[in-house]
Amino acid sequence: MTPNNLRRLRQAAALVLLACALGGASAAAKITIVNTNEPGVGFNDPTPVAPIGGNKGTTLGQQRLLAFQHAAGIWAATLTSKVAVRVGASFVPLACTADSAVLGSAGANDIFADFPNAPKPDTWYPSALASKLAGVDQADPGEPHIRARFNSRLGLFSDCMPGNPFYLGLDSKHGTQIDLVAVLLHEMAHGLGFQTFTDGQSGERAGGKPSVWDHFMLDNRSDKLWLAMDDAERRASATSGDGLSWNGANVSGAVPFVLAPKSNLAVGGPAAGGAAGNYDVGDASFGPALGMNAVTGQLMPVAGQAGSEGLACTVLNEANALAVKDNIALVERGGCAFTDKARHLQQAGARAMIVADNAPGAVTGLGGEDPTVVIPAVRITQQAGAALKARLLAHNGTASGVVASLGINPDRLAGTDHLRRLLLFTPAEYSPGSSVSHFSSDAKRNQLMEPSINDDLKQALVPPFDLTTPLLKDIGW
Repeated sequence: MTPNNLRRLRQAAALVLLACALGGASAAAKITIVNTNEPGVGFNDPTPVAPIGGNKGTTLGQQRLLAFQHAAGIWAATLTSKVAVRVGASFVPLACTADSAVLGSAGANDIFADFPNAPKPDTWYPSALASKLAGVDQADPGEPHIRARFNSRLGLFSDCMPGNPFYLGLDSKHGTQIDLVAVLLHEMAHGLGFQTFTDGQSGERAGGKPSVWDHFMLDNRSDKLWLAMDDAERRASATSGDGLSWNGANVSGAVPFVLAPKSNLAVGGPAAGGAAGNYDVGDASFGPALGMNAVTGQLMPVAGQAGSEGLACTVLNEANALAVKDNIALVERGGCAFTDKARHLQQAGARAMIVADNAPGAVTGLGGEDPTVVIPAVRITQQAGAALKARLLAHNGTASGVVASLGINPDRLAGTDHLRRLLLFTPAEYSPGSSVSHFSSDAKRNQLMEPSINDDLKQALVPPFDLTTPLLKDIGW
């Protein structure tokens, strides 16, 4: 997902006030959807559809609008404001290929500083939050506080992830489809203020002023806030891997009640040599989660097989099956889905699977879904994989002398720094629209405001499930 990190966005087209307002006597805020689509497309698409998952719309456009109203209602019940929040929304063609797509984008339509009752002087606030804090609408008459666009072609055309459209139901029973409600909740959060207006790629502040975000982003290596950094320091912090933490009291207080201990690979044994030690791992979205009772066994490599496009991409031959039986299998990424590899290793009797990345980079998880996989699986970096494979060269076919133990580190929470402050997404290669303005993808449980939508998200915005609302409270909601 890519938020529109624009300081000001004006569109000349007239806004068509089509939607209803969410909120009222039973809700703490009101959110009004402003339909900016032309007739016959987007929210106005007349394509007939069958009701699904509590969404009673009978056309594609109606179901899109009802899903939007449902998501807006969840946010309206979570926030407080005397000023109704207007969301200018549309479904339009966005960047797409057969294998990937931009799901949506959203951001503040305008930003304000030094308005009445502004908590922090000389600081940019997004339009909706500035209006809430001032108690009076700061936006120009008729202008939305939030601009949002979503991909109208997703799954419906051969060049845009064919067969993978948005799930338009309201019940989270999306299976392998992309849950539109979760995407809507994510993008609306950006528009409400889950973004910085300081350019992470250049380090430059908008109009020379910091964003309210900059008051809470802390470089955990130097203990300096973005507020106190120069442009070069902010640029380095934005590509630090795991060097940027959120320092807000509401998030930090909720972290222990939301996030789980960090997964860990411990390596030892008589043949481990210099590879002995602890390794960070990325968790799989399939199979059992790691816990206090570690899964332990000798680490064994899987060799290539004739007719297989990648390691463990087909049923294991006799030699490979003998090697991994009752052991932990080490394979390299590539050639087939992670779930295929895990299933073949499980069939051969492996206790667990470790996937070494085939390209440099930080630790990430393993995607996929297969309820038949019942062994744990994790991912390690290419560098870690090379170190372990070097110690396995002398294995005898059934034993290696290198012992792997997959469990958790109870002293560290996944997605946090050494002081349990939540990490922000700052990959080594800056990703426009994703870097800095998202939570780290290492968080466990998965969070709504990670840079991609995970399959296990609930329609929840507060602890013990999610940290999005605590962050918005930190900046003033």
